[in-house]
Amino acid sequence: MRPARRAEPSGLRLLFAGTPEPAVPSLRALLESRHEVVAVLTRPDAPAGRGRRLTRSPVGALADDAGVPVLTPRRPADPEFLDALRALAPDCCPVVAYGALIPRAALDVPPHGWVNLHFSLLPAWRGAAPVQAAVRSGDGVTGATTFRLEEGLDTGPTFGVVTEAVRPDDTAGTLLERLAGSGAGLLLATMDGIAAGSLCPVPQPADGVSIAPKVTVADAEIDWAAPRLAVDRLVRSVTPVPGAWTTFRGERLGVGPVRAVEATPPLKPGELHPEKRRVLVGTAGDAVELGEVRPVGKRAMPAADWARGVRIEPGELLS
Repeated sequence: MRPARRAEPSGLRLLFAGTPEPAVPSLRALLESRHEVVAVLTRPDAPAGRGRRLTRSPVGALADDAGVPVLTPRRPADPEFLDALRALAPDCCPVVAYGALIPRAALDVPPHGWVNLHFSLLPAWRGAAPVQAAVRSGDGVTGATTFRLEEGLDTGPTFGVVTEAVRPDDTAGTLLERLAGSGAGLLLATMDGIAAGSLCPVPQPADGVSIAPKVTVADAEIDWAAPRLAVDRLVRSVTPVPGAWTTFRGERLGVGPVRAVEATPPLKPGELHPEKRRVLVGTAGDAVELGEVRPVGKRAMPAADWARGVRIEPGELLS
């Protein structure tokens, strides 16, 4: 006589909170799972594109396609949203880059709380820009963590982690794309573990805490007097958003990832040296080669094409 098959634990009722493209893989994984996504919480439609038309967030657009109700309160503390949350009665609320603080009144509704997928190995790089911080700091390894939301900044106890190597040519964009994929699997595994009763969150260690605040446009300005390695890391850390920039002839010039070069002529910080197929720029040490640049009002183009068009004079500087 065969033993009876053990019944699979039932799925959870979930309200998913997220907004940008990196949250889409997680929502898709949950929609395809045994859990029930009863609603999606996302930021309100915002102007986008040249026409500045109101546009649904990537997460909201996926929910629309899947026929899942979408909630877009101005603030998650709005009484109408809190009433809707209580009426939905979710077991748990997974969160990926929602973009607003969840108030205590909402945190207390689901019995299993709100579970956030954060793109760092907590307690390292708590805050809004963990991937950018990892690239800029030259971390060799980063990852993603699931943890229970508290009112503190990414301070809650953790459920699980996945790790990801940071490649020498990674931008924040390429690294985040990989983390969004592996993090989706982690978030689904966390929901499965919570449903099965096999996961208990563990308090974060007190040591190793670092903060990654939101990166502003001002933070993305290149300091050519910095060492070459610092210039390289800065540019990659703000690619594609908000995008590195410098100034040429009084106008802003967007700068894509640069390349280290050897045996270059001695150049002052910011000094341009155009050659037939490349453009070099001086730093505090050796020079770097520009990749693509974006003049104001134009598309990105190879630096050598840009240099031929502007006819760089000897000794001209980026500043």
